Amino acid sequence: MFMGEYQHAIDPKGRLFMPARLRESLGEAFVATKGLDGCLFVYPKEEWKRLEEKLKALPFTRADARAFQRFFFSGAGECEVDKQGRILVPAHLREHAALEKDVVIIGAGARVEIWSRERWSKYNEKAAPSYEEVAEKLIDFDL
Repeated sequence: MFMGEYQHAIDPKGRLFMPARLRESLGEAFVATKGLDGCLFVYPKEEWKRLEEKLKALPFTRADARAFQRFFFSGAGECEVDKQGRILVPAHLREHAALEKDVVIIGAGARVEIWSRERWSKYNEKAAPSYEEVAEKLIDFDL
């Protein structure tokens, strides 16, 4: 399980230091893709394979399923960690997540998320008032 919040900077070449604590579970190579809410999702290969199977099982006759598969798979790419613990974030993913300099990397359970610091701050400001309401709803599901 991934957890924690880490502040880092992405360099002009698109290289980003991946915290050692997260690298331990991600491995030396993993998959990054366009995420929801304007961030990137990062998955260990094993988790990616599980997700891939679920997404492939969606009915291709449904337009929304096809659209999501296109969004998710077209943005995906394998990332490898270099000797300095950095990954190269492809340009199309940097653009999707508005990654320019200051970056926040968070553990989000089964995945890691990469956010621009500005988007992460805005997301938290907007979402914070609803956390209690969401928690109450989730408790109804015995979580």
